[in-house]
Amino acid sequence: LHFLAFSIPPATLARLALRFRTTPALFNSHFPFNRRFRALFTMASSLAPPPGQSAAVQPGRIRVLKEGSAKQMGPVVYWMFRDQRHRDNWALIHAVDQANKRNVPVAVAFNLFDQFLGAKARQLGFMLKGLRQVQVDIEEKLQIPFFLFRGEAEENVPKFLEECGASLLVTDFSPLREIRKCKEEILKRVSDSVTIHEVDAHNVVPLWVASEKLEYSARTIRTKITKRLPEYLIDFPVLLPPKAKWVAAKDQTAVDWDNIILEVLRKGAEVPEIEWCIPGEDAAMEVLMGSKDGFLTKRLKLYSSDRNNPLKPKGLSGLSPYLHFGQISAQRCALEAHKVKLRSPQSVDAFLEELIVRRELADNYCYYQPHYDSLAGAWEWARKTLQDHATDKREHVYSLEQLEKAKTSDPLWNASQLEMVVYGKMHGFMRQATSSFLSFFNTCCIDLLATIGGSAVPS
Repeated sequence: LHFLAFSIPPATLARLALRFRTTPALFNSHFPFNRRFRALFTMASSLAPPPGQSAAVQPGRIRVLKEGSAKQMGPVVYWMFRDQRHRDNWALIHAVDQANKRNVPVAVAFNLFDQFLGAKARQLGFMLKGLRQVQVDIEEKLQIPFFLFRGEAEENVPKFLEECGASLLVTDFSPLREIRKCKEEILKRVSDSVTIHEVDAHNVVPLWVASEKLEYSARTIRTKITKRLPEYLIDFPVLLPPKAKWVAAKDQTAVDWDNIILEVLRKGAEVPEIEWCIPGEDAAMEVLMGSKDGFLTKRLKLYSSDRNNPLKPKGLSGLSPYLHFGQISAQRCALEAHKVKLRSPQSVDAFLEELIVRRELADNYCYYQPHYDSLAGAWEWARKTLQDHATDKREHVYSLEQLEKAKTSDPLWNASQLEMVVYGKMHGFMRQATSSFLSFFNTCCIDLLATIGGSAVPS
């Protein structure tokens, strides 16, 4: 404590005050012997916003993609894509905070691509049903309008910004090639008067803060992330409705969800919806914290021992679909897990390793490796190994159809593939086990499952 008193800046102590929900008086009762620390803590706590009042997002979580030249303040628009929720969403928090500072209204816009990475009824149905709940929550609880566009975001987003006279566009972060190209095109098309901010609302430690280069493995990125957790693994401020209200006719934000959902279900019927997983933020919180079968409330103690046993699916968290579609914040999951760590320390440690380190390693790989979805993105040793053994005689040679339809001689591969087809996700242990079946899975595909495969670590 004496060391901390002389080394921690007051601003950091303010974040500690918020993080541990305490006061100088309460702290003094615990540590009455350190006067200098008490004085610093008292000063730091005075910097923290009072309970219930919104606070700005940490600057490190925000990147300025484009600095606008506008002198006249227009509305703030949050283009939602990856983080499809109204709770615990740093991008939405930042948009409202900026709107309040400028005394302008804020709106949320979502652009539904006609096609995205081969998504079918299973993916799009789950996503749209979650978004339908997001619109209700945002409009009723925050009095923020929600606009749904269809088609090319490169055309829809700049057009909407021009129509409403926006001065700031806030967007969440994605490492995927398609989204980055889309943003680059939007930057070109948007008026020079519009400022564009990108907020990493998906990772606990923002990707560009955690590392500035492609990391080799979990071992190399773990220390970097852990070092930053005290700064970024903090609780979310209470998000209140913005001060200025958006003036718009109700029919402008009306979305015919039923017909849109029926359309995507019909077009993508070859990959039908699953029934075991209910979409939406409320369902996600029920899986995490539910009194009936919640992961942290009922099943946590089994995680450390059973998560690698495919015969015990209840040993998994069940949060993969919600994390993948941004219907729950990984940071919220981590915060709630920390609260029960004394009850099951080994399980919580294992869960946080998967939830934070492994997930964020996948984002690092996709962002810093331009060939993340091909063998060209594998490490040199892996490519050399494949080349050295390319002419080896193989007992079995399979076609793509045989692999897809689980018609191989390997029961592990068949079981894993069928699980993916039937349940829409693959058991975490099976993802690793099947990696030995095809060498390239070890080098480039396993870490991508959290980001582009429809199943997010931790299972």
